[in-house]
Amino acid sequence: MAPLRPALRAWRTTFLAIAVAALVAGCASGPDYHTPALPENAAGPFVSQPTNTNTAATLPADWWKLYDDPALDNLVREALSANTNLRVALANLDRARAIYKEARGGLFPSTNISAGANYGRDQTTWTGAGQAPKTWSYTGGLDVSYEVDLFGRVRRDIEASRADTEAVAAAYDAAKVVVVAETTRAYVDACSYGESIDVANSSIELARRSMDIVSSEEHAGSASHLDVERAGVTLAQAQAALPPLQGQREAALFELAALMGRTPSQVPEPARACTKAPEIAGALPVGDGTALLRRRPDVRQAERQLAADTARIGVAVADLYPRVTLGTSGNYLRNDYLKGNRTLSFSFGPLISWTFPNMMVARSRIAQARAQSAASLASFDGAVLNALKESEQSLSAYDAAMQQRDALVEARDRAENAFRLADQRYRVGSISYLDVIVAQTSLIDAKSQVAAADQRVGSARISVFKALGGGWEQASTQ
Repeated sequence: MAPLRPALRAWRTTFLAIAVAALVAGCASGPDYHTPALPENAAGPFVSQPTNTNTAATLPADWWKLYDDPALDNLVREALSANTNLRVALANLDRARAIYKEARGGLFPSTNISAGANYGRDQTTWTGAGQAPKTWSYTGGLDVSYEVDLFGRVRRDIEASRADTEAVAAAYDAAKVVVVAETTRAYVDACSYGESIDVANSSIELARRSMDIVSSEEHAGSASHLDVERAGVTLAQAQAALPPLQGQREAALFELAALMGRTPSQVPEPARACTKAPEIAGALPVGDGTALLRRRPDVRQAERQLAADTARIGVAVADLYPRVTLGTSGNYLRNDYLKGNRTLSFSFGPLISWTFPNMMVARSRIAQARAQSAASLASFDGAVLNALKESEQSLSAYDAAMQQRDALVEARDRAENAFRLADQRYRVGSISYLDVIVAQTSLIDAKSQVAAADQRVGSARISVFKALGGGWEQASTQ
């Protein structure tokens, strides 16, 4: 029984270590994370209340379908699958998930297996006289170790990795918001500029007809050469407005191609053929601050980053305490002279290691982790304020753009009436052609301004969608 006493003592020590680990398993170093509070009025209604919005309805995730445009749906679908920035964000998410799985590996034992065979003399196992004869030797080994997470170092590390993964998933969602919004903006801009080009061409045609009429009247002696020159100025000005619009439309189309992972020569034909910007039926669903902060992925990303940095405080604190590792090992050595029970050896028991670090360095690392957590808290507060600010700014800009467009539409309608009246009076000889030119120039300018206002309204509407954070789906972090 005597040879069993050391083994029993080893087992008793092992069980004592396991019991202690079970008693303190619920303890973890560092502070526990709690979701930070939001500003008191952050969840209330928006300050800006444009007339064409609906605060009772929240923005759907697939908000671009509110346009009811199949061509736009296809463009967004392709952009979500081929955009290069999204591919980068997805790769970063895959990497974060792999790091999380690596951290979870700390919950499981680590093993090391070895085996080998060699031929030669082994004087260590030879018991006879003289030189040992040559023989084959076979070896094998198995080592298993497991860290008992007494002070929560492994758990805090897993907690930090999980929060990191969720933060990267939120960053991926934020990239989706940008891609969807900018794809929609590029398409709507291309359509709006196409509409503006049609307006410019109609203005050129109007100015050309007036030019022809005045030229004919000059030949008939009823108009002066001055009237012809004035009509020529109007025609040239109308023609000068066309090239910039064509350039802006091409730029929007090239932007759209890049967002979809295409080259400039691969501009989608539906976008190139579009000459009428899609509209949304009814009021814009915008919700309130509660829906905004729940939906904005940058707010979620900042909150998850704060959770990760808080957990890292515990990782730094845990390095001040000892680490307990349970381990077992077995070794096998056999040759022609070692047989039976002599070929196998094993050991089992706990290993306590406590590194006494430079306390100044250790405390400094804890202070660094706490400072990083404080910075992440400030970043979260900033993300909340920025989300509210961007939403209010976009809603205010949209309201202003709508009001401006309404006024410009009225101005265009009045300019059309004024030009019609001027043309009628000129034909009966009650006014000079100068008055017709002035009325015509006002009409051309009014039409151009309305077309430009339509583009600004469309862009402002998309900025609202972008600020409200629509178009993301929460990614899994498992």
